[in-house]
Amino acid sequence: MFRALQTAALGMSAQQMSVDNIANNLANVNTTGFKKSTIAFQDLFYQTINGSDSGSTASGTGSSATDLQIGLGSRPAATIRNFSQGSLQNTGNPLDMAVSGQGFFQVLQPDGSVAYTRDGTFTLNSDGTLVNSSGLPLASQIQVPPNTQSVQITKDGTINAMLQGQTQPVNLGQLQLARFVNPEGLRALGDNLYAPTVASGQPYLGTAGSDGFGSIEQGYLENSNVDIVNEMVSLITAQRAYEINSKMIQTADQMMSLTNAIKQ
Repeated sequence: MFRALQTAALGMSAQQMSVDNIANNLANVNTTGFKKSTIAFQDLFYQTINGSDSGSTASGTGSSATDLQIGLGSRPAATIRNFSQGSLQNTGNPLDMAVSGQGFFQVLQPDGSVAYTRDGTFTLNSDGTLVNSSGLPLASQIQVPPNTQSVQITKDGTINAMLQGQTQPVNLGQLQLARFVNPEGLRALGDNLYAPTVASGQPYLGTAGSDGFGSIEQGYLENSNVDIVNEMVSLITAQRAYEINSKMIQTADQMMSLTNAIKQ
């Protein structure tokens, strides 16, 4: 009975964590470049009630029977992030960018390290430097002159500016994208940023539109890839599983009460 109580309690805890993850997905349904995640669970070790040594059987073949094992619940093992492409939305803002395909933008953090993001919401700070919504500059350090009339960003990441009084655009630089062998292994930092880990591997840098990198779409942003319908189905499944595990605890408690009544 005590095994059933503990196993059901672990099941309730697992489903609670699953609901927490679904809540985070739904909360970020409108977050630019957000990638949904799921929690992978593993069963815990098994308790062998009785093991049969090899010996004679009724048929005399000498083969051993299967051990009697009882599982002791489940535990969360990892968070798996889905980096499938989100839909692209036209914003009309010439500084907004979206990666159509594989690749991450690179931004510099205050400590000088590089973080990676799919959020292409960029703007200019007081120095004319191209920064993201958190004020972090691009690793390419693109600076737009104050007398710029328009900015053009090509699909390969080349940034040109048309300056006032000039007839030819001025090249301001080119963005490099980063790619990972296993992007699911990236560690989420918040603020739509990711950091590499041992699981993700080190980034490969390259030009947009070549060598497997996606192209850059000016004036677009990538929407979250959260599917509300699928999340609601997962939520109902987790809720029902939580209720069943709760019922299991009630059943085990009732059985223990009956056992105690028999002893009395």
